[in-house]
Amino acid sequence: MPHIDYYFSTLSPFTYLADDGLEKIAARHGATITYKPLDIIALFPRTGGVSPKDRHPSRLEYRMQELKRAKVKTGLEINFKPAHWPTNAAPSSYAIIAAQAAGGGDLGALVRAFLRACWAEEKDIAEDSVVRACLESAGFDPTLADSGLLSGAETYAANLEEAVNRGVFGAPFYITDTDERFWGHDRLADLDAHLGGKL
Repeated sequence: MPHIDYYFSTLSPFTYLADDGLEKIAARHGATITYKPLDIIALFPRTGGVSPKDRHPSRLEYRMQELKRAKVKTGLEINFKPAHWPTNAAPSSYAIIAAQAAGGGDLGALVRAFLRACWAEEKDIAEDSVVRACLESAGFDPTLADSGLLSGAETYAANLEEAVNRGVFGAPFYITDTDERFWGHDRLADLDAHLGGKL
C-alpha cells in the first residue's frame, strides 16, 4: 500500500488551493496519508527561501498572478489579502496533530476547514473558538484544542526538523514512501500519475 507524507501549513494559500485533491488521489490508489503541519515561516530561511514579507516585488507580483489563475482553475473562493493573515499557525496545527492521534473524524476535512477559515471566511485560525468550530465541523471532539497542546507542540517542532532533513522547502509538499517529492498544489496530477505507474 503506497503512503504519502503530507507537509503543509495552515497559513499557505497554495495548500488551500490544493483543496481535497490529495485525498481523492489517495483514495484512487489505496494510499495512506500522514498529515504533517509545520511552521512554514521557520522553514523558508532554513531551506534557502524568503518569507513573503521580505520577497522582491517581482516575486510578490508573480505570486499574486499565480493565485488569481489558481482561483479560476479551482473555482475556490479566496481572499487574496485575508484580514487575519499572517497569524499564529500553531493552534490550528496542534489541533490537527491531536486529531490525527485521536482519530474518529475526517482529517482532510479538518485541514480544509482551517484553510477555508483563513482564506475564504475571514476568520482568525489562532482563536480558540475558530479552532474548536473547525474540529467539530470535521467530526472531532472540540476539546482536542486543549488536550493536544503539549504533544502538539512537540510534534509540530519535530515536523519542521524532519521536513528540513527530507528536502521539503515549501507547502504543500508531498513525499511518497519511495522518496518521490512533489511541491505545490499544481503537482498533484504528477503525484497521481506517479502512483498510477505512469510517471
